[in-house]
Amino acid sequence: MKLLLSGIVAIFISGLVFWDFKNDREKTTGAPPYLVTEDPPNDSGWGQYAYLKDWKRPEGPIKVGLQAGHWKNDEIPDELSRLKGNTGSASNGITEWEVNLKIAQETAKILQTKGIIAEILPTTIPVDYWADVFVAVHADGNTDRSVSGFKAAVPRRDMTGNNKKLLEAMETAYEKNTRLEKDPNVSRNMRGYYAFGWWRFDHAIHPMTPAIILETGFLTNYSDRLTIVNRPEKAAAGIAEGIVEFLKATNFKL
Repeated sequence: MKLLLSGIVAIFISGLVFWDFKNDREKTTGAPPYLVTEDPPNDSGWGQYAYLKDWKRPEGPIKVGLQAGHWKNDEIPDELSRLKGNTGSASNGITEWEVNLKIAQETAKILQTKGIIAEILPTTIPVDYWADVFVAVHADGNTDRSVSGFKAAVPRRDMTGNNKKLLEAMETAYEKNTRLEKDPNVSRNMRGYYAFGWWRFDHAIHPMTPAIILETGFLTNYSDRLTIVNRPEKAAAGIAEGIVEFLKATNFKL
């Protein structure tokens, strides 16, 4: 009897260990945003950032930064060394950075027809990078190939006061253009994306840059690949429309 009970307990514990490993593996598989930053300083401790309260947009045409996630990952600076070797998701011989870059390029083409300057950026963005909109383009992945959908997130702290508008515009436009469902599993990692960490890294966006990170779909899902790999122009149309609608909502004339 004791032997039987011991065996049952052992099987139960083994099952729990496997369950934890499986869930942990699935949470960390694919292309989540990397290098989570700590929260920015509180309002009472801004010190050198007090100048932002009187910040004015630089004169000039509308400018959008489109970051192709994981592109040129081997060129990262020392301050982002923890990202080294993190090449994102892959499936069917396709690597994530290729998908991200193609979607970013197609998005830039659309924006340029509207007179908007669209800059395509690699993993390492310029120091203190400013734009009217910054979009980090990524593709997700999961060991469970049935998992699908897109998701988006904005920085945990919004200095611009406009990131909520950007999120709403992007989610609406992307869902409409791609017909992909929204994945509600937005993590702290996404909101703490390293490019948002202006208080910590030199190679980060300027705090007055409205910003969003978009996981365009799951590279590991067949249905999602039909859009983000086979028809990247559909994903690009969704991103471009989201940007344009946001700009209109924040009083830019297009």
